[in-house]
Amino acid sequence: MRIEVNKDACTGHARCFMAAPEVYQIDDFGYNQIGSGDIAAELEEAARKGAAACPERAIDIR
Repeated sequence: MRIEVNKDACTGHARCFMAAPEVYQIDDFGYNQIGSGDIAAELEEAARKGAAACPERAIDIR
């Protein structure tokens, strides 16, 4: 599974982090900092929850 975060679309709500802190990293202002990369199989459900929590839909999971 691969995750991609559109940092330009992120507005700093930090909802992804609140839903899945084991997957998402945010800065001091709430902006997602992970960019893109592969996610371990055991974190797939958490990654999807975090992506679903994003009001801007800035997180794409493939």
